[in-house]
Amino acid sequence: MSHFWHPFGQLYQSATSPIIFERGEGIYVFDSDGKRYIDATAALWYANVGHGRQEIAEAIFAQARSLAGYSAFGNFSNQPAEELAEFLSARSPMPDTEIFFVLGGGDAVETAAKLARRYFYEIGEQNRTILISRTNGYHGTWGFGTSVSGIPVNRAGFGELVPDTIQVQWDDSEAVEEAIVRSGPERIAALIVEPVVGAGGVYPPPSGYLEAVSGICARHGVLLVVDSVICGFGRLGSWYGIERFGVVPDMVTFAKGVTSGYLPLGGVAVSGRVAEPFKTPGSPVFRHGPTYGGHPTCAAAGVANCKILEEEHILERGSLLEGELLESLLPAQESPLVAGVRGGTGLLAAVELGQATLDDHPGVLDRLAGFARERGIITRVLGRGVAVSPPLIIEPEEIQMIGGGLIEALNDLEKSLK
Repeated sequence: MSHFWHPFGQLYQSATSPIIFERGEGIYVFDSDGKRYIDATAALWYANVGHGRQEIAEAIFAQARSLAGYSAFGNFSNQPAEELAEFLSARSPMPDTEIFFVLGGGDAVETAAKLARRYFYEIGEQNRTILISRTNGYHGTWGFGTSVSGIPVNRAGFGELVPDTIQVQWDDSEAVEEAIVRSGPERIAALIVEPVVGAGGVYPPPSGYLEAVSGICARHGVLLVVDSVICGFGRLGSWYGIERFGVVPDMVTFAKGVTSGYLPLGGVAVSGRVAEPFKTPGSPVFRHGPTYGGHPTCAAAGVANCKILEEEHILERGSLLEGELLESLLPAQESPLVAGVRGGTGLLAAVELGQATLDDHPGVLDRLAGFARERGIITRVLGRGVAVSPPLIIEPEEIQMIGGGLIEALNDLEKSLK
């Protein structure tokens, strides 16, 4: 019996039948029996440059030998954190960007939510505390992230959550404006959106949606927080994901692809407008941050990873290959089990099963993922379907292997249900 209680894992199942991965190489991972799998999920949306990059491992080793870790509280700092902050600020879609480092996406959302409220407190609009989020949205599992979650099962059973949150339909820009007007613009702090809804089922934005909600926020003085934890660092073909829509937000949360998962790191890119009340001599301290924020070894991994993304032209592959990925999965629509296929905006896509199949066969998605795994393809169960989001270094012929393997898994599933 294993004593490792897995995140989002059924405790008995993870304790009795763990799948042990031992090494990774490029787009592949290998289990303890030596079986090779295409990592069609990039681990958890994050292995953008692939597995086994020696440059990142060497950067981690070199930094750990000189200064493995040290606090960045107050005015303490270190060279890797300074270098990475400069790099990310220079590539931000916002002017005068400041970078606040944390350790993951949940930390980043927590930071952005608190900073949105604190910003308005500092400029004399203390009543602006309401946060608007969307159905299907996923923003981590910390306090604010759970409270604004658009996935009901992720909110269930925790009792009363953070107050002053409103949720609207994910694809309805008019609903955003209606919620602002109904509550009073003077009470709304921020709207948080994913450029492409990720863990909630892979939903690309309707045409013009992000541009519309950006304009609505600007009209009402509401901060626009873009959650690009999944969508950043090449997943949509750019650094922060939002650039391809021509939208300039007030804050962007990031994590995952910033190090391609080699070490934990996340952060918030903060516009000069939001940072301004905290920048002048004698201004208030934003009393927030994790112990390991700005951790030198994690930052060194981020620097090495970001250089690879840029110098090897990996960043743009998220958009260059998005059509290939969607086309590889479209034949799945011929299966009587499938309700639809979504994708085409970035290197991520999903195959959704029909509601009747889900109702009649509890656990059917886990079975589908299991059949795919038998075919050497790792997928991710999400909502009413399975999702894929391979490393950005994948080649078109390997994308076809993902599509073919998943379609074969659907055929295996259909036979088993009969």
